Amino acid sequence: MSSSPAPGPDDGAARFEPESARVVRIVREQIVDGAREPGSRLVERDLAAELGVSRIPVRDALRELVAEGLVTPRPRSWAVVRTFSRADVAHLLQVREVLEPLHFGLAAARRSPEQLAALTEAWEREDAAARAGDGPAARRAGADFHERAVAAAGNPVLAELHGVTASRVRWLLGQHTDLAAMADEHRGLLDAVRDGDAEAATRLAREHLRTSRAAATERRA
Repeated sequence: MSSSPAPGPDDGAARFEPESARVVRIVREQIVDGAREPGSRLVERDLAAELGVSRIPVRDALRELVAEGLVTPRPRSWAVVRTFSRADVAHLLQVREVLEPLHFGLAAARRSPEQLAALTEAWEREDAAARAGDGPAARRAGADFHERAVAAAGNPVLAELHGVTASRVRWLLGQHTDLAAMADEHRGLLDAVRDGDAEAATRLAREHLRTSRAAATERRA
C-alpha cells in the first residue's frame, strides 16, 4: 500500500473557510435538518455568541441565506427561518419537474468517470445512513447526489439555474421520511446514469419527482 502524500503548501489554504461561509453552512444545515423551525428568530447577537464569531459575518451570512430563499429578513438586526407555504412548495416542484429530468438525462449522456464516482460515493453515503436510521445524514447525502448529477450534466447554464434554487431543493428533499425508499430510487437513477441510458434516467427522474411531491404533501399535512 502506498503512503499518503505529504500535505502541500496550499493544503491549509484549501481547507480555510471564511467565518461568514461557516455560519451560512451551519445555519443552512440546521434549517434543512429541521433543527431551526419555520418562523424561529435568527438574531445577529445570539448567533454570534452561539457560533463564536463577531456580528459582521453573521450579518453577511443572513444576507446570503435570504438570497438562498431559506430566511426571511426583518427590520434591524434579525430575521426568521422561512415558512414555506403550500404555494411555495408547488412552485418549487414545478421548477424541479422541468429541470431535474434534464439533469439526469444529460448526466447519463455526458458523465465522466470521475463524476460517476462522485455520484456513486454520494449514493453510498445516503444508503448507509438510511440503513442506520440517520435521517439528517441520509437527506444531506441525497441532496449531494442531486447536486452531483447537475455537475455531471456538463451544462454550466443548467448548473447556474440550479444554483438559484439549490438550498430550497435541499430543504424540500429534507421533507422525505422514507429514507430507504429515497435511497432505492436514487440507486435506480445511478444505474441509469452508469449505463449511459438517458431515456431511463429521464423517466426515473420524473417518477422520483412524484415521490417528492407526495412526501412534501404528507409532511405538510
